[in-house]
Amino acid sequence: MSKTEFITEPEKKIPVLLDVDVVVVGAGSAGPFAAIAAGRMGLKTVLIERFGALGGNLTIGMNNKPSGALLGGIPMEFWKRLQKQGAAGTSYIADLEGKQTIELCAPCDSEIAKLELTKMCIEAGVTILFECLAAAPIMDGSTIKGVIIEAKGGRQAILGKVVVDCSADGDIAAQAGSPFILGNEKGDMQPVSLFFKVNQVDMKKFAEWALANPEDVPQRAISKDNWEYNIWATGFTKLLQKFQKDKGVKLVRENITLKTVKGDTEIYCNNTRVIESSGLDVLDISKAIPEIYRQIELNMQFLKEYIPGFENAYINQVSSILGVRETRHFLSDHMLTIDDVTKSGKFEDSIGVDKAAMDIHDVKGGGMRFEDYPPYEIPYRVLLPQKVEQLLVAGRCISADHYAHGRTRNIPACMTTGQAAGFAAAIAVKTGKNVRDIDIKLLQEEIKKTNMPIKA
Repeated sequence: MSKTEFITEPEKKIPVLLDVDVVVVGAGSAGPFAAIAAGRMGLKTVLIERFGALGGNLTIGMNNKPSGALLGGIPMEFWKRLQKQGAAGTSYIADLEGKQTIELCAPCDSEIAKLELTKMCIEAGVTILFECLAAAPIMDGSTIKGVIIEAKGGRQAILGKVVVDCSADGDIAAQAGSPFILGNEKGDMQPVSLFFKVNQVDMKKFAEWALANPEDVPQRAISKDNWEYNIWATGFTKLLQKFQKDKGVKLVRENITLKTVKGDTEIYCNNTRVIESSGLDVLDISKAIPEIYRQIELNMQFLKEYIPGFENAYINQVSSILGVRETRHFLSDHMLTIDDVTKSGKFEDSIGVDKAAMDIHDVKGGGMRFEDYPPYEIPYRVLLPQKVEQLLVAGRCISADHYAHGRTRNIPACMTTGQAAGFAAAIAVKTGKNVRDIDIKLLQEEIKKTNMPIKA
């Protein structure tokens, strides 16, 4: 069927499943914190998640190390709850090629994180809808009134006074008619990838080799004797080039990032890449995953044959969701720029401080930038997409350009914007105001109660 052909669905009545105050779409790094914030303010809140677990890339996607520091708020509360169970490490200082250092939040146990996020939502009175897709907005003119869902029970409606789109790609906001841009100024987007995990690594042997070979592992935080959550290693470029030449194979990504979790035999691997693949196109996604599987097998061969400590290692898990770094950037009254996020941007309507790393993967498959910059403030305005009322966006799709997105797409910023959106939605409902017209100082007071700094 060509792209110009259409079919017409017959009109039908959609039953209303729930009528609530706040509808949160998507439960990745932003959605649970939006839902918890709204729920704790006494609002009837529903959280809609298309998978069977909360956390998105942090949990299901296996990217379990926020690229940066957590500074406070409900996100820090969540992390401390994990640490109390031995399910997350403490922050460490990583060396970036001897040029600068960066504070990084150590990884967490993804499986325990799923449980803890769910527990915190339930404690806040949030209704979670698992394995449920938010398929379309319900509109009254330019005002969103809820969403249509698709689940095992068929097509149903969720009504709400405010909708918070935390779907990462802003699927509901886009369908509601809010304008956006894709990727950079040319429409190119950062590449997609998948994490995988290997077991039976001789951690002592690997750590000793990595410490003795800084030229092969130029970006790193490597403990000499405590490996649980305490190894982060990026590099291996020359060895990867040798492997490809020796074996006559081609890999797209020029480096590997490894990180340890609980225990002393497992390592998470981030070393796959597909360029010019859109996370919004089902055909692109379906082509990317088999290609990434090919890369995973080759990378496993490389690790076993070229890196000390991996001789007996084997793959014991591959992420079940594609890691999409970039799609839509929604337009708002202010779009964060590279200057905002690298030169300590300050805003009167700040809803939190972020100190995530700058992490940009070249859209054409070249190098990647992983750099440290001063903390900056995130303004409330970037959560307010244009042309649609009673809608907030949080997480990866906030109003930030391609370069600023190198910081705002990371987990700490997504958590921060999610929390703020939840509080804002609750305030709008409680005061009977449009989300654009709420008292910013009232919002900031709620945020400060969580010990989240709002001034850099």
